[in-house]
Amino acid sequence: MWWDERVSARFRRNLQPTLTYWSVFFSFGLCIAFLGPTLLDLRCQTQSSLSQITWVFFSQQFCLLLGSCLGGIFKRTLSQSLFALFASSLAISLVFAIIPLCHNVVVLAVVMAVAGLAMGCIDTISNMQLVKIYQKDSAIFLQALHFFVGFGALLSPLIADPFLSDTNCILSNSTANASSNLPHIRKSLVPHHPGNLSHYDLPMKGMVVTRVSYAFWIMALINLPVPIAVFFLLYKERMVPCFNGSSHPLLSADELAMEARPVDKDELCTPAQRPHTAGGHDDLFSCCQSQNFRGASYTYFAVHITGALVLFMTDGIVGEYSGFVYSYAVEEPLSVVHKVAGYLPSLFWGFITLGRLVSIPVSYRMKPATMVFINVVGVLITFLLLLIFSSSVVFLFVGTASLGLFLSSTFPSMLAYTEDILQYKGCATTVLVTGAGIGEMVLQLLVGSIIHDQGSYSFLVCGMIFGCLAFTFYALLVFFHRMYPKPSPELDDASPDKAAVTGDTGQYQR
Repeated sequence: MWWDERVSARFRRNLQPTLTYWSVFFSFGLCIAFLGPTLLDLRCQTQSSLSQITWVFFSQQFCLLLGSCLGGIFKRTLSQSLFALFASSLAISLVFAIIPLCHNVVVLAVVMAVAGLAMGCIDTISNMQLVKIYQKDSAIFLQALHFFVGFGALLSPLIADPFLSDTNCILSNSTANASSNLPHIRKSLVPHHPGNLSHYDLPMKGMVVTRVSYAFWIMALINLPVPIAVFFLLYKERMVPCFNGSSHPLLSADELAMEARPVDKDELCTPAQRPHTAGGHDDLFSCCQSQNFRGASYTYFAVHITGALVLFMTDGIVGEYSGFVYSYAVEEPLSVVHKVAGYLPSLFWGFITLGRLVSIPVSYRMKPATMVFINVVGVLITFLLLLIFSSSVVFLFVGTASLGLFLSSTFPSMLAYTEDILQYKGCATTVLVTGAGIGEMVLQLLVGSIIHDQGSYSFLVCGMIFGCLAFTFYALLVFFHRMYPKPSPELDDASPDKAAVTGDTGQYQR
């Protein structure tokens, strides 16, 4: 095997929980990508306007952000975390099943808000639990985790595609020539930005002939094994209520470590005898409590902030590029044919998924800090070349693929790098997930407004500016990393964040 026996043994002993977290992230990906392609059919189902239906996008994204902030609440015990994941993954299946029954746009927005909350909890908890299990070896497993979200995001549009309407899905006497433009309208819709599509006359009243309900029911069935897998993990750990199992604290780093070694006397000291460290992985609001800041250096805050800002920019680039590359391509000077330009978002997400797959073995040989450096530099160079060859259709496709590859592993690599710096203390996971979510939502809205005012060329200029900012924040993060206090040799030999234990079994504990 391309990884060593120590990591392989750790993976085998934590096989069921690791596969469970990966499957839950597949559920996250399945839910995150279906809304764009199906939005026009949902408009017909709810008989709403384009501007009204795009608010469904906003409700999902806003509640995803809120769920990411609150996800750390469930970190205190493994049972809380698993019950939250079970409820969230089950909620996603129920959302898929309920969407075809939503014939009012407000009801649909509420249902998608519930899905957003569930997705946010999954995002924070799954990342956090893998970091807790694997710690210094978490980078490779985080890369695999984010491959599964990419796989789910690729699969759901493929499932929906056969059931999307080729013509106007509301039959009425006022049906205009918009039917021939449905693929163009579908690709141009982004969160709360109908843009210049208001001139298309799409009827709001009449007979609804959409078949998109079948796609949602298929996705509900595909997702159903995920909550079942979480339930089996709960059952294995005797946390199902009928077993009267008590809630046990999550594993300390020692209990998670796989190497059998004698216990040092430092490990047997009481919590009161250990050096004080800033608070653990909590929800965003608990992280901001003053008692977590006592004794923390300014670099502690700087690492959190700069790490979150890097992901604010890079995830924001993912959101704005996937949302507007089609609109940029069909405008002058490129004027790409609608059908050809429609492949660009799929190409972008396909190479993101491919990059995450390739990053799984690469992350074992390369440090997370190096991977993030390559990513942000690659994004900068790609945007620079896109600007230079802005009139080349061929290079637009090449640049889109390149950008997907460089952005693919940024989030898991940055998460692993930041957690390593903070020695698995603080609130890195929650803060980084929240920063990435805010960036994806805010920058997409910002770029949409700029393109509307300044023209399509500003799309690439914005990407270049965001890439420069991401590199700047990464350079600051490296600087604060060098300034951050190093752990003592005793804490460096063992995993950080110790708890008193009498042995090291290497098993997944409650």
